[in-house]
Amino acid sequence: MISLTPEIDRQSRVPLYQQLYGYIRKQIEDGILKEEERIPSVRQMSSYLQVSKNTVETAYRQLLAEGYIHSRLRSRLCVFPIETLASSAVGRRQIPEGLTEETKVRTAVPAAHDVIDFEYGDVEKDKFPLKRWKQCLTDALNDHLEEVVGYGDRQGHKGLRTEIAKYLYQSRGVLCSAEQVFLGAGTQQMISLLCQLLGLSGRVAMEDPGYNGVRTVFANHGYEIVPVPLDPDGLSAEHLRMSGSRLAYVTPSHQFPIGMVMPVRLRTRLLQWAYENNAYLIEDDYDSEFRYQGQPIPALKAMDTGDKVIYLGTFSKSFLPGARLSYAVLPESLEAEFKKGQQVYSQSVSPLIQTATYLFMSRGYFEAHIRRMRKLYQNRHRTLIRAISEYLGDRVGVIGEKSGMHLLLDVHGRDSDELLEAAFSHGVKVYSPRIQWMNPEECPPTYVMLGFAGLTEERILSGVARLRQAWFGESSSI
Repeated sequence: MISLTPEIDRQSRVPLYQQLYGYIRKQIEDGILKEEERIPSVRQMSSYLQVSKNTVETAYRQLLAEGYIHSRLRSRLCVFPIETLASSAVGRRQIPEGLTEETKVRTAVPAAHDVIDFEYGDVEKDKFPLKRWKQCLTDALNDHLEEVVGYGDRQGHKGLRTEIAKYLYQSRGVLCSAEQVFLGAGTQQMISLLCQLLGLSGRVAMEDPGYNGVRTVFANHGYEIVPVPLDPDGLSAEHLRMSGSRLAYVTPSHQFPIGMVMPVRLRTRLLQWAYENNAYLIEDDYDSEFRYQGQPIPALKAMDTGDKVIYLGTFSKSFLPGARLSYAVLPESLEAEFKKGQQVYSQSVSPLIQTATYLFMSRGYFEAHIRRMRKLYQNRHRTLIRAISEYLGDRVGVIGEKSGMHLLLDVHGRDSDELLEAAFSHGVKVYSPRIQWMNPEECPPTYVMLGFAGLTEERILSGVARLRQAWFGESSSI
């Protein structure tokens, strides 16, 4: 006999599993469910409430984790003794106000060591040449003390800017001088400086969908954001012409989040738009080092003969996110204006980090590290594609797999909220990309984002096998 009758609101934005979890927890805390009273089985509760077994399992997992219920012989679930519960700080935690629904889902964590997290933005840290990096830090302190104890050059370490200019020419075909390179603490901070120091248009055209982190910075600086839809090859040049903007932010090397690589013919059309309208293009080349199909395409900046591309790069994906080191290459026409405005700002990157990075690059360590990471990520990318094909088959489509450190899955006929919840109940974190749309409701509900750079090949295989079980109820031998 089912003695629990929770009120399930299927129209609520609160996930069903969380409604069930909250109801049972309150019944226990209020003393309505007594010590050692039996909880209905997953199958019974699923059938009674007409919800999926995954929903019930996720609610029960959280109750188990927080000590509200425990498992008895033959998998019976019973209410935990209230005395033990009262002494448990974990059982009394409340979800803070203001968290998004997606964040709330992630507060109900399975055993932490067993969670496989396909988070975009993670990088491989164990393979980083830490011994060489420590030596560069030590040498910076021992041999360049005067450079590292002060505020440093406002534009950034001259030697490091020279090394960046060399690297960009060799790897991306970008021809620039050290005087055109400006350092900053991350892409968002560089965008903020561009907004403040350059007399650019107060209207910016942006890919839609596109990187929400940059879109937020533009909005916070009062820019009118004009969403430009994507064609199969990237930002629509036709819609850009109709935008009325004289500034556009683009990610041609690996569109974020859809993942297409912009072909040369479309890059040429964007440059032509900039020349004809006396406009500027901000090219974010954030993970251009990692391309897995076809030949590398030169950066938009490398094709720019009219001095209209502002180039942004970062060390977060290729080096260490914790270094907080990015850079902008400005057109010569904007260099003096930016430099003048920058005189009232201190350099945001630690002089110690800048000097150590300079030594790391000048000694050839950075180039060797990139080669290793390119091969490593290519292997992980290949493993992920193979696992998706083997375990998920034609029930999913793969989007944006040619380059970068993430891809999208189109899980046919399913809803991402359900998919995220089911995955998490099996110890896997995957993500919805909806925040990258100007109107999140326009994101296809079947899309799920998987980052792979921070996972070993074994964890990738295990994670996709779990997704098969979570989404389709089929176990896989790994």
